Amino acid sequence: MLRAFLRTTAARARSRTPRSVPDDDVLLDAPDDRLAPALVAAARGDYAPAASLLSTTREHAEWEHRDRYATRLAAFARSRAEWLDTWRATAPDDPDALLIAARLAVHRRWDSPARAELLRQLVPAVVGAAETSGPDPVPWRTALDAARGARAGHAEFERLWAQAVRRSAHHYGCHVAALQYLAASSPGAHGECLDFAETAAQDAPEDALVRALPLRAAFTCLTSTGTATANATSTAPTTAAVRTPRRRLDAAADRAIALSAAHPAADPWTAELRNLLAYVLLRLGRRQDAAEQLRLTGPYVTSFPWERDTDDPLGHFLQARADVRAEARARAPGHPPRGRAERSAPGDH
Repeated sequence: MLRAFLRTTAARARSRTPRSVPDDDVLLDAPDDRLAPALVAAARGDYAPAASLLSTTREHAEWEHRDRYATRLAAFARSRAEWLDTWRATAPDDPDALLIAARLAVHRRWDSPARAELLRQLVPAVVGAAETSGPDPVPWRTALDAARGARAGHAEFERLWAQAVRRSAHHYGCHVAALQYLAASSPGAHGECLDFAETAAQDAPEDALVRALPLRAAFTCLTSTGTATANATSTAPTTAAVRTPRRRLDAAADRAIALSAAHPAADPWTAELRNLLAYVLLRLGRRQDAAEQLRLTGPYVTSFPWERDTDDPLGHFLQARADVRAEARARAPGHPPRGRAERSAPGDH
């Protein structure tokens, strides 16, 4: 973790306007300047920087940052929990420690074959902790994830959802949890997923992260098992009950491109958005657009979404980037054309 922190600082200095970041300088899931010291301290058993970071996000209502930091800290605690145990023993009622503990409890049960039953037992405690969290929507995101894993009924999930949006109408993490619930409870309901995501994006402020929700919905459509090609002009047979119009997937990508353009290049905060956007663009066959997003990521690679297809997300990213660069060189003057349209059928990457 310390090595990643030091490499992050060096890579950022070299990559203010990234052109071609060498493979050796690419970082997987690198923490930003606020999270890195907290993780380094936690590795040494010191919880104070993590407590200070989360307290700051709560006091300043930085809900998107709080959600992301809580997720990363809980993931770290899954393998190194000594610092969290000390924190909880020292301050058992600390809302930030309770948030990490709840997120960790959900993570630990998620991969079990008995996930649904284990999470059903956990949901009351997670919801109870959320009910004491005041205006903070992030504990409700954890409650929504737990309910989804427990296969909660629509009425119960909608009750939790109402509590979440009452606290923050445009919180991205809560909307992702709701989108995932919708996709899991109604397989093949891609139109409904896009409807939900597009409505949330349209109602959100210009700079809100939830404006990228249609991109997340497009990813769900493109990667659903058994989904046929999303190219509406394709004559390929379909085994899916619903075909997603290509124009809606392109519109979702275009909206995310606009959001990406509002942020500086090589920005760690926007890294997950740009990695997901590049992945979706490649699935849509929009290689030139994908090449630009791969450039804008700079040295910052995120496991999601590349981990979906492999146990080596960094290797997958590097191979995709190499393929895009090779194709760009082949299209350059002096090289014969490949005879392939910019928007080819998705699903071939």
